[in-house]
Amino acid sequence: MTDATATVPRSPEEAQRAMEQFRADFSALRAEIGKVIVGHGDIVDGVLTCLFANGHALLEGVPGLGKTLLVRTLAQALRLRFSRIQFTPDLMPADVTGATVVSETAEGRRFVFQRGPIFAQIVLADEINRATPKTQSALLESMQERAVTVGGVTHALERPFFVMATQNPIEQEGTYPLPEAQLDRFFFKLMVGVSTRAELGEILRRTTAGGEPAVEPMMDAARLLAHQDLVRRVALAPHVQDYAVRVTLATHPAPAEPTLARVRGSFATPMVTRFIRVGASPRAAQALILGGKVRALLDKRPAVSIEDVKAVALPALRHRILLNFEGEAEGVTTDTIIENIVATLPAQAS
Repeated sequence: MTDATATVPRSPEEAQRAMEQFRADFSALRAEIGKVIVGHGDIVDGVLTCLFANGHALLEGVPGLGKTLLVRTLAQALRLRFSRIQFTPDLMPADVTGATVVSETAEGRRFVFQRGPIFAQIVLADEINRATPKTQSALLESMQERAVTVGGVTHALERPFFVMATQNPIEQEGTYPLPEAQLDRFFFKLMVGVSTRAELGEILRRTTAGGEPAVEPMMDAARLLAHQDLVRRVALAPHVQDYAVRVTLATHPAPAEPTLARVRGSFATPMVTRFIRVGASPRAAQALILGGKVRALLDKRPAVSIEDVKAVALPALRHRILLNFEGEAEGVTTDTIIENIVATLPAQAS
């Protein structure tokens, strides 16, 4: 594949070529990852959706399911600078962002900023929830603003900038729950499950017979940035945007005060009002729309549909809503709540 950079479409013909290039590059990346990763097609598509939508991905699953391998393989398939941060309980914020140190120069001692591993284009935050919340928060500014501030000086990060984090279930030993503000900065949260019998057999065949498949770089930074721009140019009808807004608002419990309920409006289902403490933020609505736009492009459609929004609701919302005490006691999951919202919320506003 060549390094030709996709351009911003200025005519219907250019737009068509750009969409075809988008689908070709998406498929090429998926195929390269498939050389190493067996199964987990929905997880791979979810990670690539985050990448093309200029978001960040959080992968959760027990150890040994290939989460880290997936991230490393994607990095190999892109001509981007890659960095890995292994999160441990003793990791400090400066180990992530870098620090200002005293350095000997020809002019004498000077303060010099030494960049940390966050200064890359693809950053693997491995087992992110094994570090303390203080260290986890070192990613907040970089993930939202694509910048790092140290010693009062702000350093811009090179674009594209993509954080892929892996975490173990919080029930495991030595884990810390991610702060809500940190979770909200992840575009999707993807749940990595156990491989099937056939997939596990293929994994053994590939990994115990000697030799590793070579992953070829398929895309450079300029082309990826152009694709990210193309995603935002996909058409969005007002009724589809309103549906994404109503889905987001439906994650908020109905206000107890009748007057406030009339002013704000309420789309919450009885299940939401009973079990949810805090609903999703505006970033959730952004993820619903942008994730839907990627799906529309892949399906050769020039506009987002309500079905596209429904399809990305689980990974876009599951980490952005918090259960109350009753919900946790009853063993309700956020996925169950989201499925209830999607199943009951009318497609058309009343």
